[in-house]
Amino acid sequence: MDGIPGGRDVPSDDATPADLRFSILGPVRAWRGGEPVPAGSPQQRALLALLLLREGRTATAAELIDGVWGEEPPSQALAAIRTYASRLRKALGADVLVSVAGGYAIRPAPGALDLAVAQELAAEAEKFRTKGDRCAAREKLGEALGLWDGEALASVPGPYAESQRARLDEWRLQLTETRLDLDLEVGCHAEAVSELTALTAAHPLRERLRELLMLALYRCGRQAEALAVYADTRRLLADELGVDPRPELSRLQQRILAADEELARPVEAPAATAPAPVRPAQLPATVPDFTGRASFVRELGEQLALAETSVMAVSALAGIGGVGKTTLAVHVAHAARPHFPDGQLYVDLQGAGSRPAEPETVLGAFLRALGTADTAIPDSLDERAALYRSTLDGRRVLVLLDNARDASQVRPLLPGTPGCAALITARTRMVDLAGAHLVDLDVMSPEEALQLFTRIVGAERVAAEREAALDVVGACGFLPLAIRIAAARLAARRTWTVSVLAAKLADERRRLDELQAGDLAVKATFELGYGQLEPAQARAFRLLGLADGPDISLAAAAAVLDLPPYDAEDLLEALVDTSLLESASPGRYRFHDLVRLYARACAERDEQPPAEREAALSRLLDFYLATAAGVYALERPGERVLDHFAATARPGLGFRTREAALDWLFTEAGGLLACAGQSAGSGMLRRSADLLMAAVDLGETGANSLQFTQAATEVSEAARQAGDARAEGRARTMLTHVHSLSGQFAEAEAEARRALELGLASGDPVSSGQAPNQRGIIALYENRHQDAEAHLTQALTAFRADGNKPGEAAALCNLSRVHLATGRTAEAVELARQGIRIYEKDGTGLALRLANGKYALGLALTGAGQLGAAEAVLTEALDTFTESRQQFWQGMTLFRLAEARLADGAPAQGAALAEQALSVLHGIGGDWRRANVLTVLGRCLSLLSQAGRAEACWKEALATYERLGSPEASEVRGLLRRVPVG
Repeated sequence: MDGIPGGRDVPSDDATPADLRFSILGPVRAWRGGEPVPAGSPQQRALLALLLLREGRTATAAELIDGVWGEEPPSQALAAIRTYASRLRKALGADVLVSVAGGYAIRPAPGALDLAVAQELAAEAEKFRTKGDRCAAREKLGEALGLWDGEALASVPGPYAESQRARLDEWRLQLTETRLDLDLEVGCHAEAVSELTALTAAHPLRERLRELLMLALYRCGRQAEALAVYADTRRLLADELGVDPRPELSRLQQRILAADEELARPVEAPAATAPAPVRPAQLPATVPDFTGRASFVRELGEQLALAETSVMAVSALAGIGGVGKTTLAVHVAHAARPHFPDGQLYVDLQGAGSRPAEPETVLGAFLRALGTADTAIPDSLDERAALYRSTLDGRRVLVLLDNARDASQVRPLLPGTPGCAALITARTRMVDLAGAHLVDLDVMSPEEALQLFTRIVGAERVAAEREAALDVVGACGFLPLAIRIAAARLAARRTWTVSVLAAKLADERRRLDELQAGDLAVKATFELGYGQLEPAQARAFRLLGLADGPDISLAAAAAVLDLPPYDAEDLLEALVDTSLLESASPGRYRFHDLVRLYARACAERDEQPPAEREAALSRLLDFYLATAAGVYALERPGERVLDHFAATARPGLGFRTREAALDWLFTEAGGLLACAGQSAGSGMLRRSADLLMAAVDLGETGANSLQFTQAATEVSEAARQAGDARAEGRARTMLTHVHSLSGQFAEAEAEARRALELGLASGDPVSSGQAPNQRGIIALYENRHQDAEAHLTQALTAFRADGNKPGEAAALCNLSRVHLATGRTAEAVELARQGIRIYEKDGTGLALRLANGKYALGLALTGAGQLGAAEAVLTEALDTFTESRQQFWQGMTLFRLAEARLADGAPAQGAALAEQALSVLHGIGGDWRRANVLTVLGRCLSLLSQAGRAEACWKEALATYERLGSPEASEVRGLLRRVPVG
């Protein structure tokens, strides 16, 4: 450890062995109390390593000389050994390095040597694995492997160090194989592919690694690649060693060829020690005073019990709003839980609202609840539904689909696998839902209704006024929801009698006649609670009901109500107490969809003047726009587009960190995007379009891209109808962005062309700059280089005219890519550097913008052959993209790093990076980009003598290119022609 700052000699009488720590799993080093201790010259470090590896046993001078120098020691070897020992004793302490019978020994404290710690962790891992606790075993092995810091005994000379280095490297590889084996046993096959790809490249003749890679690929659904690994292995062993693969590898190949279902499943650990599977328990709480419905409970319970023996049990409850469908379904579902030990899923499909839940969105939530990572969730409805059914295969899960709109909304959400069941509630009978057991739920009988009322109010009060109680439940039309609300009001008011409530319900203001007619019955029931609200509470109820979105935060609600948050919270909690509002979680609130409809009806009827309704939505839009603009400013400091946003009348939230800002943006995604679409329909077009621009990050993640696209489409169409060219142009630039990211270049080009026309016609500097910039990127992807240069030059001119320095830098970086594609490599590097200089000079080079510039520079440097510099700037960009949750750019940068490593003659590292890119880009980026990554992965694998697996990658890429009509298909055909015949 010569030359380490802070290193110093410590007198032997101050030495404390317990303070000393030693490391040999990497460079040979020592520390005392966290401070480095000098270890001296290479030969002195060799002596230290030899003594540490003796584990406290004495090494004679002859053994030390032989270990340090081998068969040809220097003439003064013994004197040198004594000098090294003296220096180490001075540095470490006389009680650490001791002289014994003509030799030396080091006796560190327990746990002071990293190798000893690693050995203990490995032993613990083996004990856990023997007991069946694979997760604990993986954790211990991970800790053990984490102690390595590069090559063991790095740069230590001598034959002893050389032999021990080989031994430790082999042990490290064995531990890694065991940990990877455990990864596959617990289902982490997707994560293991990248590491296994790199390891098989580094150790091509190690068959166990090949076996693990085959299994991991097969479990990832990549059967062709798995078989190709076997073919590559057989060919390599025959060429290098003249032998066949070992029997275990051959048996695995046969099982993969036979599509062995058991092979596709991870090994299940014993129940007592296995890691707990993801078992969702999403059912809402059942009501403690559930009453009656005995025949329905029995009928539905029997149907659900059939799930254990039938393909799938489906029951659909139908009835008018407020009849108690959800209450009954939740009660039955809880009773049936023993039949479904693998979990219960629940969703409110909002079928009675103006924006029913999209099946794609629901499937995304279900897949996450079942343990699927966001990056593994595909874009399309069909792919999500297929993955959902595959995930449920072999499980016994109950799915409660509440408040469905129709059969078409429900069909993609049905499990369709043995052992699972679905319970559905809806207003209409689903006669077109094949195989469903249909149940028509009617109002309660008078006896059941009175029993429910009594349980809530109390037997003593009802017994004293039985006739009045019968009048109350009769006035409620025997609807359970109406009875529950009426009874709750009475129970909360101890001074009221039952007769007082009955008299109130008899008043025509309660519209008792509507209690017996379809939806009007529900409306009259809610009128009971609404009529008792204080004026401020009623106003809050009406205005909050105007906002779309699955729920609303306290801060957003305060904006709607134009109140400080603490005043708004008092009103919201009061509404929760009346059951007119639900608290989804602390600080978040939601309406039942029927209550929302009623609240809106009240707003139309009671909110005077009507302009107050528009003002409430305007305040909400201002809140979202101002806050999202603040997030945008933190992510893209100095961005000129913010100066062109429509003014807001109220401020948004402020954030101290980018992390907190991004947390807010992704948490509020549903409500924010719903507000953008709704506000456009209400005539607030320009702010709606600006809100989409401020929330552009939501369009770059698989979880929100569908809703973002829908909102942008709504805004652009509303703007078109209203003749607002500026708003339409900005909305279409956002549509261009999301279409381009998903690989839909024809759609993106059409939107960009229209956005540019609108931007120029309206004199909007935002669309006038962004639209040609996007057109240039699209043309670049489509190899229309002359068009790309013309579009980007137009964008550059527009950005400069607007004084938009970040935009100018972005256009320069994009032009760099055009120059690179057309062979002007030196100009490409210079253009990218110009862009970066602008970012840095103007102080706008923080976060994403500078990362985008480094991405472009990395591409140019790769093309120029400056691979080390390229990898450095791309790595810097990757760190920023990862921190900013830019999943798309994170994946693309991994892909570019893979290209750079390939060009730098490191195909193993390139393959590992390409595998990571495939994982990150799963579900986003589109098929074209996936094919690009597969092409590079195939090139890396080909250089690693894994021709079969490379061929599988190229065949998949070629199929994609041919389907898309991409010119890259010819390049891949050429690669396939060069694949050696087995």
